Amino acid sequence: MLAGQAAYNRWVLAAYDIGVLGISNRFVWRCPTARLRQLYSDHLSARHLDVGVGTGYFLDKAQWPTPNPAVTLVDLNQSALHAASTRISRFAPRTAVRNALEPVGKLPGAPFDSVSVNYLLHCLPGDLETKTGQLLASIRPTMAPHAVLFGSTILADAATLSKPARTLLNFYNRKGVFHNINDHVEALDQTLGAAFANHQVELIGGVATFVASNPNPPNQA
Repeated sequence: MLAGQAAYNRWVLAAYDIGVLGISNRFVWRCPTARLRQLYSDHLSARHLDVGVGTGYFLDKAQWPTPNPAVTLVDLNQSALHAASTRISRFAPRTAVRNALEPVGKLPGAPFDSVSVNYLLHCLPGDLETKTGQLLASIRPTMAPHAVLFGSTILADAATLSKPARTLLNFYNRKGVFHNINDHVEALDQTLGAAFANHQVELIGGVATFVASNPNPPNQA
């Protein structure tokens, strides 16, 4: 995980919105950024936790259900936390440096009514079932009983979309930025189904978007 998060230094973050959200999403992964923006607007709540914050683009551009949401940002990368918290400074977000694969402990603002984990899973090491399970175990204690989890991840199937997609996916995996060479939607669907009473997974190009609600008690997961 260290290689994946360390790649997002301030220079990479400065180019992220154009390179990833503007170009790669539409032309390489074939999941337009507008679809991900809508995911946020549809599921954000007044008490929100964002894990793996990127540049804060989606939190900045989303339509919030309230003008003054309580937002908490969690990331292992302090450069990303700084960039995202600065971008949405109008909300006075609280931040915490945490490894998403380990128990996050007490977080300011918990319990949360919505949690986003956008473009995070494909950066985490391990097989998709295991790392999704670890992530859920980490953050579920911070979620309110009827909370909604939503996000997206790039799958190994993205390599089948085009030669540029295959080349970029393999390059990122060699560099340790991505860890998704064996990530397939079935593992994501099964793990979410075991942890939540309701869930939905949608494939858009090489990206899986997901929404899950009503987390099961730990002894039922």
